[in-house]
Amino acid sequence: MSGPLDGLRVVEISDTIAGAQAGQFLADLGAEVVAVEPPGGGVLRRAAAYPFLARGKKSVVLDLHEPADADVARGLASEADIVITTVRPTTLERFGLDHPVLSALNPRLVYGSITGWGRTGPLRDAKGYEGMVMAKLGILTNAFGKASVRPGPTFATVPYASYSATQALLQGIFAALYERETSGLGQLVETSLAKSLSGQDPWNQANTLIAQRFPDAFLVKPPVSDDGVPNYNFTYLLLVAMTKDGHWLQFSQTQPHLFRAFIRSCGLEWMYEDPRWKTLPNFEPVRDRMEFWNILLTEVRKRTLAEWEAVFDEDPNVSAETFRRGSEVLHHPQMRFGGHTVTIEDPERGAVLQPAALVRLSGTPAVLDRGAPRVDEHGAELRARAVAAQREHVVADANLDGGLPLAGVTILELGTFYAAPFGATVLTDLGARVIKIEPPAGDPIRFLQPFPEAGALKVLQGKESVALDLGAPEAKEILEKIAATADLVLCSFRAGAAERLGVGAQDLLARHPNLFYLNAPGYGVDGPYGHRPAFAPTMSAGSGMTMRNAGSLVPEDDTDDLAVLRARSIQLNASGTGSAAQPDGVAALTVATALTLGAYFRKRGVAGQHALTTMLNSCTHALCEAAIEYADKPQPPTADADGFGFGPLYRLYEASEGWVFLAAPTKRDWANLIAQPAFAALAEDPRFVDADARAAHASELADALAAVFTTQKAAEWERDLLAADIGCVEADKRRPEQNYLGEFGQEHDYLVTVDSPILEEYPRVGPLVGFSRSETVATVGCTLGQHTESVLREYGYDDEAIADMAARGVIVTG
Repeated sequence: MSGPLDGLRVVEISDTIAGAQAGQFLADLGAEVVAVEPPGGGVLRRAAAYPFLARGKKSVVLDLHEPADADVARGLASEADIVITTVRPTTLERFGLDHPVLSALNPRLVYGSITGWGRTGPLRDAKGYEGMVMAKLGILTNAFGKASVRPGPTFATVPYASYSATQALLQGIFAALYERETSGLGQLVETSLAKSLSGQDPWNQANTLIAQRFPDAFLVKPPVSDDGVPNYNFTYLLLVAMTKDGHWLQFSQTQPHLFRAFIRSCGLEWMYEDPRWKTLPNFEPVRDRMEFWNILLTEVRKRTLAEWEAVFDEDPNVSAETFRRGSEVLHHPQMRFGGHTVTIEDPERGAVLQPAALVRLSGTPAVLDRGAPRVDEHGAELRARAVAAQREHVVADANLDGGLPLAGVTILELGTFYAAPFGATVLTDLGARVIKIEPPAGDPIRFLQPFPEAGALKVLQGKESVALDLGAPEAKEILEKIAATADLVLCSFRAGAAERLGVGAQDLLARHPNLFYLNAPGYGVDGPYGHRPAFAPTMSAGSGMTMRNAGSLVPEDDTDDLAVLRARSIQLNASGTGSAAQPDGVAALTVATALTLGAYFRKRGVAGQHALTTMLNSCTHALCEAAIEYADKPQPPTADADGFGFGPLYRLYEASEGWVFLAAPTKRDWANLIAQPAFAALAEDPRFVDADARAAHASELADALAAVFTTQKAAEWERDLLAADIGCVEADKRRPEQNYLGEFGQEHDYLVTVDSPILEEYPRVGPLVGFSRSETVATVGCTLGQHTESVLREYGYDDEAIADMAARGVIVTG
């Protein structure tokens, strides 16, 4: 069998998970992906996730420092459709494999580049390791700082930035391929770990802007104060609590009817009538906030896990996830039911249980029947082909304006909150039109934050809000007319909800067979968990993200001490749902990739079909380093017991003032480090003479480095070591959103000034991906029903009909 991308040729020049995972997505769908490896094989071959990252690819070994091998790489690129690279642009220029050279050889080439920081700004030439990006943006200090009980920032193991960059690159690649169908030309597509990660934050950037605009009326506070007092009701709505038999549960009851169901299950519904408690879950007195928290922890502790699971089965509005670890997510009932796992026979490792395709397609499914290649397995074939493919430079009008790459694409959005809808938002920056159907009361995310519209400012960027009561026949008629002209449909309702409204995949595809209909629920459209509510903390717990980050920071012993339970609850919450990096963002960026894939399919004339992404499966792909099983599997990288990092050469260190993140994991990095006078003594120490010795004496090396780092301020270490091409940055104390919207975002050209109907003029992070020919646009949010009238007129409704439906509550106009 061949996949839907059969015939596309991809050259992958990358030694990072971000590039490898982009190539893996294309290989899963049938593209020929050639992984260019250095002599001896790429560094990722030693990773536990390698059988997953390299499945279905071809391998050729080339020493790109050698002119003859670089010629082979150019030959392969000259006949390719796509190049994927995470190598720094200056290095590629030395190899003669940069975009200007390859596009001259092959004007149709879509050249995908991921850097750490972007191609402009003071860090443009710096190394861009994941840990450095997370530290510099302030994420390790603020989003994950409370995961540890010690002072200072805390390392996060989940590669949020890498996954974000993978998805942003894929979105750009499919948009460029879509545009190439018209222009016949390829182009540079570029993103960075730092900029793409901004897509993971639902509303903190908006909150920061509002706090700056209205400093006396709105103050940004952390979820829990330094004294352990909840500042917001999320501590209760997203309760983390321990069962009678010692299992941690993550509840997710963010909507009023869900929270009331949970309170009822605890036997506490009387509180709604009690004068003291009737405002639950919102309380002003600190005493009430703390006592209510204790009451909930006590009630959860009265039941065993099995008893709580019986409650969940009885009432679908009450739900919680257990905190899984490692590869346990591959055995999650919903993952197995949905066909989201697959066992592939690998030629070197035998049977490998791993995540299946990221996007499940009903008409053109992925073909997952080949394991990872052996080193240089296809070398002879590919070298011969490269020689035959050598081309002369081609003169092409590379300056041809590409316009907005997704101009002409129309998306009908049926969904709420962030995890799916922001995926469509991403496409508005690339020119797609998104018509969002909202209930008359509005998307609940509009009211999820203390300041009105703060929760929705970002997720509604670029969309046209049409407010309809879908229970009314006239509203369903309007929806039907919009669907008839749409290219893509995005739906994120819980299982059964879309079908009850007559807008499920089967219904709409029966009437409009060319639609690409993407369902993007939390768990699935059916199955044992399909009916359950799903929010970021639920997915972080259920997928294993929380425990991947927490490691051994949270003791596993059983306790009835409420103060201890509260403290560990704070740690678990911080480990799993750091606002700047969390499952909502992981899922949303996956949705954006699926939608751009669907747009490309439509452009190529692929028949309409039902596609599925889920939050749970997306998180599992982001966890690929741990979510894999096979015999003699190497251990995935795991943070140390104090939450500093993976080892002495990839971790946080305290400086004389502030903290730094050091990333010097390679042989070259070590050589550069010990060449610095401050670290020269380490070169003479026999314990650190080579990589094996350093691994055997890791704790001693960490102690030695820690002593050196205390001799200077963090900012001074960043200045000195970056100048020597050593990965080292200050772990910023500012919140990530302050960095994105402040000097860091300005210096790296991330910001665009826009004019909104809600906040008037304000800065926002621009499109996550950039192009050399095509344009992008920075869009803004909308008010409820702002576009109802204009869209209805477009579909043939006159003023009288619109006024009549508005009067009867069928529609809401802005």
